Formats: sequence, structure tokens, C-alpha cells
Amino acid sequence: MASSRSHDASASALGYLYQAKWALLELLRGSFERPDGAISLELHDDVAWEEGHRPVDLLQTKYHQRSARTLGDRDDDLWRTIRSWMDTHDPGDADGPWLTLVTTQQARDGSAAAALRGADREPDVALRLLEHAAADSQARDSADIRERFLALSASDRAVFVARMRVIDGSPDINDLDQAVRERLLHGFLSDEGRRKTFMEQLWAWWWEQVVAMLQKKRTSVSVEAVHRRLEQIRDDYTVGRLPNLVSRSDWRAARAAGEDYSERCFIHQLRWISLSQSELEKAMMDYYRAYNQAIQWTDDHLLDLEALGDYQESLVDEWERQFARMLRKLPEGAAEQERQQAGEELLWQVLETVSVRVKDQYDEIYFHRGQHHCLADEARVGWHAEFRERVAALTVRASHA
Repeated sequence: MASSRSHDASASALGYLYQAKWALLELLRGSFERPDGAISLELHDDVAWEEGHRPVDLLQTKYHQRSARTLGDRDDDLWRTIRSWMDTHDPGDADGPWLTLVTTQQARDGSAAAALRGADREPDVALRLLEHAAADSQARDSADIRERFLALSASDRAVFVARMRVIDGSPDINDLDQAVRERLLHGFLSDEGRRKTFMEQLWAWWWEQVVAMLQKKRTSVSVEAVHRRLEQIRDDYTVGRLPNLVSRSDWRAARAAGEDYSERCFIHQLRWISLSQSELEKAMMDYYRAYNQAIQWTDDHLLDLEALGDYQESLVDEWERQFARMLRKLPEGAAEQERQQAGEELLWQVLETVSVRVKDQYDEIYFHRGQHHCLADEARVGWHAEFRERVAALTVRASHA
């Protein structure tokens, strides 16, 4: 029988995830109205709009998973939000920031929250309802904040409520991805695989920004920054371009999880020309990235297998020309050290010049290097003059192991 947990943190974790994901939607949604603005997390409030590094809208996010409850005047969510705003800013500051409650719940008909939503806000109505609820409610959890609210002067309460707004019925956490997607991809990228990859790239970038903000390595993300990143991603989907989907950090994570290529054929090939361990490590990373990059492109229909095959054939053709030249220049009866040196020179000649591209405008050097390592792993290319014989010997040893 499963044991009960008295400290289940899943609701709080979902709330934080919702806050972070919703912030991207808000940044996109408000970019036209605030083109010079920026969004921060856990700095001025849960989420905040800034203009000129000054908070102009403080947003409290309240997430309720699949809740059928509506938000009323005596609910804890409402009064906890009011407490937060009173704790951090002067309620009576007429020039203070907007105070916005974002909730997945619907505002109850006839409530203060309903009076504070949309373009036709009625702050006078909301003020009267909040004053009534503050005076009449018997809820213990909100008693102190209701007392503080009523202790404000009448003019301060009016100013305070006039700055409040409510966004109710906000999308569920499972629907936020679709809401962001619809805002960005209308009429763009008809292929589902490309749309999926586009959104994965955007969310990966956004989570990097979220972590940086929570670690206080940056204070906010501007509208300009998100638009710039969107343009960069979109450029990868134009004719002749491809997106980079596998990073160095992906390789480091795979390495930490036990991924090891030290006995792969392409690594043996590099050992035969006496590359250092640090160079072998770089080759493993390039192989991992290029191999998995090609898989993702084909899985997401960004590149078809025939085009990838043609590209690899072209790489092999270029290598054959340079390999033949290396063999011709080696003196008859060359010593092993000479063969190793010639093989290393061939390696760098091939790896450091992108003469063949998988797409006309895609010339990432790691992919070029990594694809050669993929071909070397299949013994379709090699570096040492006798690589074919040595690969055959490796295969024999492996079959008898």
C-alpha cells in the first residue's frame, strides 16, 4: 500500500513551472503594447513588466490544476495576493505599478475580481466589494491582511484598488505550449516536424533565461531579446539552412550518464595517427553531436535520408582524392612515424575545411568533423595509410572476443 505524503510539493512545483512558462506567453502577448519592455521573474514579484529597469506591472500568478472553483471576494488566493502587494509596494502610490492577478480560475460573477478584468474595469465596484468582504469575512487565514486593508485611509484604498487588474481563465499549464505556438507559428512552417523542432528550440532558450533570472545572473529578458532570438531560429528554417539541435551540454550530459566511445572504430583510427587524449575527447563530442543531429533532422523531416546520403557520398569522394594524394607523397618503405604524421596532416586538412555542405548555407564545423568521424566509424574513410587492414584486424578481434 502506498504511504501517504504529508509534504507533497507537487502543487508548488507546478505553480513555479506555470509562472515561468506563463511569463514567456506574457512577453510575447505584451510585446506590441510594450516594445521597449522586459519581463523579470521573482525580482519585483512573481512576474513583472519593466520599462527602463523600473517595474510598471506586478503580476501574481495563481495556478489551480483542473479546478472547477471560481474566484470570490473572500478567497485566500485574492487576499494572499493583496498581502503580497501591500508588503512590497506603497498601496497609496498613485504613480505605482499596475497590480495584476493572473489565475487559471474564473472570476465569480458579481465579484471584485470580475469587476477588475478586461477593458471595462470597474474599480469603484471592486473597492466596495472588497471592503465588504474584508469587514464581513470570518476566515482566520486572511484576518491580518483584511485588517491592514481596512486600516488604510479611504483615499489610499481607492488608489490601491484602482491599480489592480485581473486576468482570469488563464490557460492550463498543459495548454500554455499551444498558446505560445499559436501566437508564433500562424502561417509559418506548414510541416508539423518543423513546427515541433522550432518550439523545442524556443523553449530550450527560454528555460536558459529562466534559470539565469532565478540565479540573479540577469535581471530580466526584453521584448527585443526574445524577438532577436525568434529571428535567429526562424533563419534556420529558411531555404539552405538547418537548426542546431544538439549542443555541447548535451554531450556533457551524455558523458556523465556513461556514454563512452573509447573503443569505437573512429577512435581507434585516431589513435593510429597518435592523437592526444584531449583531441580524442573533442572527436567524441563532435561524433555525438553530428550523429544525433542527423537523426533529429531526419526524424523531424528537416532533412531526408537521401539528401543525407548524398552529402556523405560527397564527403567520401573528397576524402578519396586527398587520401590518394597522401599515399602518392609517402616515400616507398616509409617508417611508421612518417605514416602517422602523414595521416594526421590528412586528418586536419579534411576536418578544418568545409568544402561540402549538407545544405547550401549550413557550414557548422562540428557537424563537418563529426560526420567524418561517423564515416570513419564505418571505415568508409580513414587517416592511416593502412587503415583498412587495421580495421579488418579490429573486426576479427571483436568477433573472437
